[in-house]
Amino acid sequence: MSFIRGVPLSRSSESHAGLPKPPQQAGLTTVPAQNRGPAPALREAPVEAYVPEPVSARTHGSAHSGGLGRFNTWPRDLAEAALLECCGSGRWAQRMAAHRPYQDLETLLAASDEAGYDLAPPDLAEALAAECAPCLHHDAPRAAHLALRAAHAAYESRFGHAFVICLDGLHPSQHVDQVLAAIRTRLAHEPDEERSLTAEEMRRLARGRIIELVTEAGLTPDPFPPVAYDPR
Repeated sequence: MSFIRGVPLSRSSESHAGLPKPPQQAGLTTVPAQNRGPAPALREAPVEAYVPEPVSARTHGSAHSGGLGRFNTWPRDLAEAALLECCGSGRWAQRMAAHRPYQDLETLLAASDEAGYDLAPPDLAEALAAECAPCLHHDAPRAAHLALRAAHAAYESRFGHAFVICLDGLHPSQHVDQVLAAIRTRLAHEPDEERSLTAEEMRRLARGRIIELVTEAGLTPDPFPPVAYDPR
């Protein structure tokens, strides 16, 4: 991920500098939200993107060993910019940045969930406008691209925003089938039911992105390293 969706300045999609390089496969991934504004019906340009491995405990050690500490000390505007890459709601990002320092990763993730539950409908709409529909690697078969585009178009036509889903824990080979099946199921939902489910998926996505954020903060140089005082 090229932060600024965070400070580490080289995040691509859900990947960041210092994390594994993007696998060359036709796995599904999500495009980052660094270009704000309403998402078009579909963003067709392929992106080189890293499909994140399961969130689980893969990065907790890095968070405790320095990444979280750096995040806690970033200037507020920098922290807010990083957090906006995790969830596109300005109010959510401001609240999360203002409540620093966080004692540990678990506290940070709990705060993320709490802030997510407190999002008003306009805040959620803002976050969804910053999301893009998951897309395929450009090497994927054309038929798969067409099927996915058609499914996203049907979803966005019904609900007015990009389809979002957290795929942590699933192998990339399962992503396309999982997304297509989920869209088919969710197209039958009433708008209120779908908005509630979408909010939950956004909270799950934010958690995974926050873990990557503090992990990368621990793997890259501090953008504002402390300056030693020389009394001479």
